[in-house]
Amino acid sequence: MSLTWKPNEGLITEAFLHGEMLDTEKFQRSPIAVDLESDTDFPHRRLTSNDALVDFAVLEKFQDEGTTDYLINASAISDTPTTYSNTEGMIASWLTDRQTGFSDLVIAALMRIQKRLAVVCKFTVKEQTAHNVLFAYLGRSAGDRIPLSQTKLDDGEKTNAVIWSSDLRGSTPLVESVTKPEFLAILNDYSEVTAGAVIANSGEVLPFIGNAVLAIFPIDVNGMSEHTAAEATAAALQDADERLLRINETRIADRKPAISFGAGMHVGEVLYGNIGAAEWVEFSVTGAAANETVRQNGLASKAFVDLCPDGWASVSQHPLRGVGQKIEILARKADQS
Repeated sequence: MSLTWKPNEGLITEAFLHGEMLDTEKFQRSPIAVDLESDTDFPHRRLTSNDALVDFAVLEKFQDEGTTDYLINASAISDTPTTYSNTEGMIASWLTDRQTGFSDLVIAALMRIQKRLAVVCKFTVKEQTAHNVLFAYLGRSAGDRIPLSQTKLDDGEKTNAVIWSSDLRGSTPLVESVTKPEFLAILNDYSEVTAGAVIANSGEVLPFIGNAVLAIFPIDVNGMSEHTAAEATAAALQDADERLLRINETRIADRKPAISFGAGMHVGEVLYGNIGAAEWVEFSVTGAAANETVRQNGLASKAFVDLCPDGWASVSQHPLRGVGQKIEILARKADQS
């Protein structure tokens, strides 16, 4: 993360994906990269004298903005710092427009402040990193619950949701026809298509079992009504179709087999919470609605289509294993051929 503060402008915060900034030529040619890789003291540049050393492009920009003095220092906060690419820490650059620049006394004060600020940043970064890991591995809702100690097996709640269940088509022949690394790459592509689309449209992905993705779009959470949750699910399905086209274009160009998926949607009440044993806990959903969604085999229920009717056609009244009565299921019109 990058945080920039200027008088009368307030704080500007930018976030970068992991490795996104470090790999750019702009960063590698910056004073930050030089400071991180160097064993010398921090760069200090007076920018007002006739013989001012303006050896970085960004310093020219600062000079044009009226900066008279610039200094930068890196404070590592990891226990075992190695190279800049995998060391946790804070880098602070300080600028002034005071005509006399930074005095030795001011520099000493700034470095003292920075050491203390780095300690505070360490705890803040560790907490944010923990949240990011929880969100990435467990989903946002579960990631929010764990820090609140909602991890006992009896922690759970009933909620209404639009439920998404999808699977990779033809996975068994694929497993038999490609190497293990190639099949793992296929699963990653499939996940980017389906789980990626769900997350991008405000859904929450639950356990990934084999090649099946189970997800929910909770109703009455974050302002989602039944209709908005259904519309978000339909948008995720459209997004997934578009992602599939792009990924298959790349796969075919690379002489790899194209992939396809089926997705089923339903609406109902689920029990969302902790499932497992004393030594192992998983956040997931269970209940009749979740079971019915999985058993629809890539089709939509009438309950879902009633909320989002465009582009669907009835297939039949269909019995589902373990469900007492037949339910009407519908397919996307494009899938009927």
